[in-house]
Amino acid sequence: MSATKEELQKVTELVKAARVGFMTTINGDGHLVSRPLATQEVEFDGDLWFLSREPSHKTDEIAANPQVNVTMDSGKGYLSIAGTATIVHDRAKTDELWNTQAQAWFPEGRDDPSIALIKVHAHTAEYWSTDDPKVVVLFKVAKAAVTGGQPDIGENRTIEL
Repeated sequence: MSATKEELQKVTELVKAARVGFMTTINGDGHLVSRPLATQEVEFDGDLWFLSREPSHKTDEIAANPQVNVTMDSGKGYLSIAGTATIVHDRAKTDELWNTQAQAWFPEGRDDPSIALIKVHAHTAEYWSTDDPKVVVLFKVAKAAVTGGQPDIGENRTIEL
């Protein structure tokens, strides 16, 4: 079943609010490795974009096994996106995504020959979201711990993309 417009909107809201994702790859020893990356395009259309240096451990790991996971914490919920990553060399897309934060990581600027894009094409997204203030969520969790119930702190969905 494909995601509804409302589900895609919720994922987009969480991506926009988070701005940083932890990308998990599989290294040569078969171990999971995660590292933070700033999301470069927050209008979620099924793809996430990140800037990277190439070569790097993460680009080598993606080349060997493109299955990745990106997790995010937005303060209003959590997001886990499973997908396939590709290394992209596209000057026009780099120019489109370039910002002052990227300049900090690539002091030679957008002409730095080591710049590569990582595109994650999402297959599934699971999110946990709440509209309650953090203090209300904490109260509900504490109450459930005392009473033995399970807290109702929001919505959890897994969607196919």
